[in-house]
Amino acid sequence: MAVKLKSTLLFYLFLAIGIQSCAQAPIVSGAENYEKYLHSIANKKVGIVAHQASLVFGKTHLIDTLLSLGVAVQKVFAPEHGFRGRADAGETIYDQIDKKTGLQILSLHGKTKKPSEESLENISVMIFDLQDVGVRFYTYLSTLHYVMEACAENNIPLIVLDRPNPNAHYVDGPVLSEENKSFIGMHPVPIVYGMTIGEYAKMINGEGWLNNKLKCDLTIIKLKNYSHKTSYELPVRPSPNLPNKQAIALYPSLCLLEQTKISVGRGTEMQFQIYGHPDLNKDGFSFKPLPNFGSKNPKLKGKICYGKDLSKIELPKKIHLEWLIDAYNESPNKSDFFLKGFYRIAGTKNLESQIKAGLSEKVIRESWEEDLNHFRSIREKYLIYQ
Repeated sequence: MAVKLKSTLLFYLFLAIGIQSCAQAPIVSGAENYEKYLHSIANKKVGIVAHQASLVFGKTHLIDTLLSLGVAVQKVFAPEHGFRGRADAGETIYDQIDKKTGLQILSLHGKTKKPSEESLENISVMIFDLQDVGVRFYTYLSTLHYVMEACAENNIPLIVLDRPNPNAHYVDGPVLSEENKSFIGMHPVPIVYGMTIGEYAKMINGEGWLNNKLKCDLTIIKLKNYSHKTSYELPVRPSPNLPNKQAIALYPSLCLLEQTKISVGRGTEMQFQIYGHPDLNKDGFSFKPLPNFGSKNPKLKGKICYGKDLSKIELPKKIHLEWLIDAYNESPNKSDFFLKGFYRIAGTKNLESQIKAGLSEKVIRESWEEDLNHFRSIREKYLIYQ
């Protein structure tokens, strides 16, 4: 079906860009940079990887916009948390039909995490538009990897609509070692890697990380008015338990506590802004996790947890280990503090042993430097923005 660009709608979309640019030259996302990709999908059968944050101008969903423009969207592929972003962390996502658009929604976080050859049969071009937060264990990176691999194997070009990374202003944390590879970390990168998802896609291709060192036919639709130092607050939460900029900024540090016995606020309205446990210092801040949106069965459900409220601290510019170290040191029973999967979050088995040995944060951070410097030299080759 030919793409019929509806002139009235386009007029208002470009008018919106013009009005905004008269103020402070706002960031224009790849999805909003229509003139760079609409011609590439005209008269094509399109598959889209998208979720609830795939918005145009912070209001209209990309898929609704493309359908309004006559683009032949065939099906949608949904990542962790689902197309509408309502599922818990790690929850299985099932194939379904979207009630609003009638489109088939195929899960990439269920029985398969990679688009099958069958699911791509009638697709001539794929679009990838997920809002990342710049953290290695955020699984949208693994979804990107598998989508690129499937496209490469099936000779389908992939268009990545770039979006700002709210944690792009620094690079920090231990680099993932090969033996710790999993769906929550597939590549040898630090916890915070300082790249947009478009830049990251270039790195996956360039470093030969796809199966058999395949190369994806990749196009990045760039951001406008953006640098890695540009402050950006997401218009909607990218996943259920990252409700605001404070949570997103603290996520790289506090997620290390996820694979310990400590709660990081799931089951409250302050997810990734607080932490605590019934056994910690009872003179401090307290909270009680209860089932809520994004956490049907939170850790320590119904128990009063004592810990710290970080909701008002200055936004971090590095990985902070003091909260992990303090929680470990305050725990009366240290033998069950770390859970089985901690090394997959950390990316290394060294961090747990370093904390158990009582090493200072300064000494631990120094142990990362050689690997971080090596990563920075790799990263530099793929940067689009400064």
